[in-house]
Order: sequence, then C-alpha cells, then structure tokens
Amino acid sequence: MIEETDVIVVGAGFAGLYAIHRLRRSGWRVRCFEAGSGVGGTWYWNRYPGARCDVESIEYSYSFDESLEQDWTWSELYAGQPEILRYLEHVADRFDLRRDIRFDSRVESATYDDGTNLWTVRTRDGVTARGRFLVMATGALSSANVPDLPGLGDFTGRVLHTGRWPHEPVDFRGARVGVVGTGSSGIQAIPRIAEHAEQVVVFQRTPGYSVPARNRPLPREELDEVKANYARLRAEGRSRATAFGARTPLGTAESLSTPAAAREREFEERWRTGGFGFISAFTDLVVERAANDLAADFVRRKIRNVVRDPAVADALMPTAAIGCKRLCLDSGYFETYNRANVRLVDLNRSPIQRITPTGIRTATESLPLDHLVFATGFDAMTGALLAMDVRGQDGLPLREAWRDGPRTYLGLGVPRFPNMFIVAGPGSPSVLTNMVMAIEHHVEWIGDCLDHARRSGIVRIEATTSAAAGWVRHVNNVAASTLLPTCNSWYLGANIPGKPRVFMPLPGFPQYVERCATVAANGYFGFNLTHRRIRSHVPSPTAFTAQASRPLAGLRR
Repeated sequence: MIEETDVIVVGAGFAGLYAIHRLRRSGWRVRCFEAGSGVGGTWYWNRYPGARCDVESIEYSYSFDESLEQDWTWSELYAGQPEILRYLEHVADRFDLRRDIRFDSRVESATYDDGTNLWTVRTRDGVTARGRFLVMATGALSSANVPDLPGLGDFTGRVLHTGRWPHEPVDFRGARVGVVGTGSSGIQAIPRIAEHAEQVVVFQRTPGYSVPARNRPLPREELDEVKANYARLRAEGRSRATAFGARTPLGTAESLSTPAAAREREFEERWRTGGFGFISAFTDLVVERAANDLAADFVRRKIRNVVRDPAVADALMPTAAIGCKRLCLDSGYFETYNRANVRLVDLNRSPIQRITPTGIRTATESLPLDHLVFATGFDAMTGALLAMDVRGQDGLPLREAWRDGPRTYLGLGVPRFPNMFIVAGPGSPSVLTNMVMAIEHHVEWIGDCLDHARRSGIVRIEATTSAAAGWVRHVNNVAASTLLPTCNSWYLGANIPGKPRVFMPLPGFPQYVERCATVAANGYFGFNLTHRRIRSHVPSPTAFTAQASRPLAGLRR
C-alpha cells in the first residue's frame, strides 16, 4: 500500500517541525518521516554530558508564533540539550504536529518519476509514500562521523559517540575514559566527564580556539524585557548590523588601525562578555590575516594564563586563523587540564596506531580504558542527504550529481532533482548563522513557492544547471573574500576521508535573505517551472557573477 500525500518531509527537528506547521497551515497534506523515536533532530540524538547550544536561547527559538514566544520561558542564557528538547516537544504538542510524523522510520530511498512529477519515498520499516514535493529537513549536523580506526571492533569496553548518545545516563564514576576529539562536542563533554571519571585521557589531533560562553541563569526581569521587545530583538538579529541571524553586533572599527591599548580593551570586554561577539569585535578579523593574528594571539595568551603546565598549554595552542573553524564556546574547558585526573595526548606527536581490546595504543604507549568516547563530529551539510538513495530526473543518483561536491541553487534546489527542496542546505548560510532563523527563512520561502505553484498550476519546479553553476561560483567567491576556507574544517568536508573539498556554507545571512526574496519576486528566476500543459523556462540572471565578489556587510577586505 502506498501512502498518498502532497508533501513529504524528511526529519522532525527544528526544520521538519516548522515545515509541517507552515505547509499544513496552507492546506497541504504533509507526511513526515523521522528516524528517531521522538522529535528534536540534533537535540534528540546529542545527549552527551554538557551538550548545549552556542546561540542564546531567547534567539535559538521559533519566531513564527507570538504566543509561543510569550508562553515559553528559558532558564539559561545558553540552553542545554534537555531544555531544548523539552521546547521542541512542547512545540510538537502545541501545534499537534505528531499526527503527521511517523517515528522510527528511517528513509532509505527517494525516487522522482519524470512521467508523473511525483516523488516516491521508501523507509526501512517498510512504508512507501508518494507526493508531489519532497522537503529534506535532514539537518546540517546529523550524520555522526566515527573514524575508521584499526581494531575498533575489538574494544571490550563501551564505545560512545557524542552525536548518538544513549538515552539513559552513562555512569563514568571510577572509570578510565578516553575522549577522541576536541571540537565543539569534546570541549563541552570533557569537563563534565572529568567531574566523575577516575581518569580522562583526551586524544587531540588539532587544537582549536574556544572562548568563554559565560552561561548564566536568566532572571525574571530580563525575560520580561525580552518578551516585551521580542519583535525588535528578532529584527535586529535579521538586520545588516549582524551577519549571524542573532544579536551579535559587528564592531565598527578595524583592529589594524585601532591603537594597541584600545584594541586590547575591546578584546578583554568581548572576552568578559563571552559568546561569538569576540570574533566580531572588529570589522577586519575574518578577512585580514594580520588582524586575525591579533585576535588569535589574544586567545593563545588566555590559554597560557589558564593552563598551568607549560607543555600542555603548548599542545593546546591553535595555529590556524581563528574562526576558519567554527569558534567554540566553553564553560571551563581549558581549566579542566589543571585537574589531576585529566591527561592530554597530542596525536601529532604520538598518533593512534590501533584500538586494542582494553584501550588505545599510540606510537609511544598503550593506554588502558574502560570507555571510549568519540567526539569526532559529523559528515556535515551533505552526510544525511547522501546516506539515502536519492534519485532525480532519469534516475540520476544524488551521490553522482554531487560527486565533485554539492551543487545547489540558493542552497534550496538541485538541478535535475525537480520538486525537491533542502532546508539549510549547502550553498546557504545555515551553520554560519543562527540555525533557527535560517530554518524559518527557508521553510517560509519553500512554503510560499509551493503556494505560488498551486495558484499558478505549476506541477514541476527545478533549479537550472546554469543558475546552480552561477550560485556555486558566488558562494566560492564570497567565501574566498574571507579567511574561512584557509584551514581544514568541516565547512570544507575536510574531516571526512575522500569527501570533496568544497566550501559549503555561504557567509552573510542578511544579503542572502535579500537575494532569495529577489528570486521569488521575479517569478522564481533560476528555476524551470512546468505548468500542467505549458513548460516555461525563466533564465537565471547574470547578476550572480557580477555581484559574486561584493564584500559582506560590516566586513572589509
């Protein structure tokens, strides 16, 4: 039996939930498939100790419903995983979204039929569904990356991954725990694990930058003020005064032209305040290497002041440009290395040779372990999409179409994959902005597009090859005007062996929103639109290449 619907949504995290609500509100029949047993997406799976958002909770939340904003009360400046999951469960219940979601139902394939202009989706639990449109709300950070280390299957202790954490608490008391990875999840988990474990051995390949989060409880008077001014707060986050979809104000001066004493005071103030505001203290930090070095040196001095062992401090010193990998926010991460039960292993000096039944053997020693925690991140941006067998026009596999890297138009559409839309896909700001704002923008754009298709009798919407080629050039040119592509980050897919090195997110959220609005206002140029009887082609503009190197707002080269 085939389930018939209008729109098939894959994933029930922030993106999937809002897609169900927005599309249902316009009268579309929606069917959502979710691999997990509940809603939440990233926040359903990432339950590791210390898991916390790095965007302030009052902004890492939906803005589409004023009563929801007023009714929900956040407890901390940066919400932890349990609270975010409770929030998403509340949203699902408040808007009765679960009735359109099938849980424990992982999508294995999605196939487009050229004759009917319909998508057929098949799931691991044996369900087949067919619909006109396919919305991929699979998340940018949802495909866990477990390194292929020799002997991993021989380890007799417990193997955990931060991105697939058990639902029940893990007891580390009296245990010897090895943690592989010092990215965002490692920086959050290591201090919490160290509070209980007998010993924590941290295996670090590349040291990274982290600034204090300065998390704190949110007092009632502050929350009341936020709720009284939510509309203004949201508008500020979307404005050109910030590139991040949240109130992270950009500095107005260049660090290189600021007197040293004044520059140091500004860095100190941003460090004291905490959060991503540090990297936006001056207009030239992410575009000029000399300016970036000043900020990087400041953070390195802070690390050296905190970590008492000079040799450990040396090993923790990052050398790449600050911000070329996602900046981490921490709560006592570097202080953790002053604990007697925490040890750092520098994998550049002593690489892992193999996992043994009782621990890890490096080039210089064998380390006995009871638990092995991989904090090794995700196959970001494309991993969840390519894990499915997605086939477009003439049976073209998405894996083949993206063999040399993802090619999208606006991060929303893919040539030769008609009627398929990606929420926060490669080629959009996504992970370089407040993800909830990026998600809401995409879902609303998709919803408006589908509503336009229904009114106009359009049965097929497909990004053109030329529009996607122009957009890829635009993304690359904008990224190249910054320091973001200068290090091996997951923005480039560098954490996944064999993955094409392509810079995937687009810097500059407000400019991107304007561009998407222009595309829609001009009849969805860059998309082929097929009406019931007449096929129309609207050519993509040449403006993409003409504007490709336009500097980001607030940033100078």
